[in-house]
Amino acid sequence: MGSRRKKRLSSEGKRNPCVVCQQPNITKPLRSAQDILACLKPFRDKKVEYFVTLSLDSAGRLIRRRVVTIGLLSVSLAHPREVFAGPLMDRAASVILSHNHPSGIAEPSKEDIKTTQQLIAAGILLGIPLRDHIIVVAGSRYFSFRERGLIGEFE
Repeated sequence: MGSRRKKRLSSEGKRNPCVVCQQPNITKPLRSAQDILACLKPFRDKKVEYFVTLSLDSAGRLIRRRVVTIGLLSVSLAHPREVFAGPLMDRAASVILSHNHPSGIAEPSKEDIKTTQQLIAAGILLGIPLRDHIIVVAGSRYFSFRERGLIGEFE
C-alpha cells in the first residue's frame, strides 16, 4: 500500500476524507470576511486553483461548502450552471464564492472581475444573491469583492 493511502486510513482501517472534502464545523452566521476565511483555510496553499461555493441559509449560516472546479496552475473555469447547481440543491438563500490564487497575488484578474459580474447576474436571476467573492492566497492575505465595493449588499 502506498504511503499516501496509508495516511488516509484511520487507526481502525477506515478511510479518512481529505481535508478539502470535509465540511467545516461552523454554526454561527458568516457575517465578515474573517468568518468566511475560516471555511476557506484548506484552499490557501493549493498549487492549482480551486473554485468553491458556500451555500448559506436565510440567517447566513453555512449549509454546505462545495468544490465546483479544480483548475490548472493559474485558471479555473466557473460557469454559472456549475456554480449554482449545489446552492440550488441546498435551497440556499444566498451564496459566497471563493477561489485561490496559487501565484500568491490576491488581486483579481480582469477575468475574475468579469466572471464575478456574470455570477452576480445569474444569482439575481435565480434568486440566490451573491454575498461575496473572496480570493485567498497562502498566508493571511485575501481579496474580498464586497469589502472593496465590487459587490453591493445582496445585489
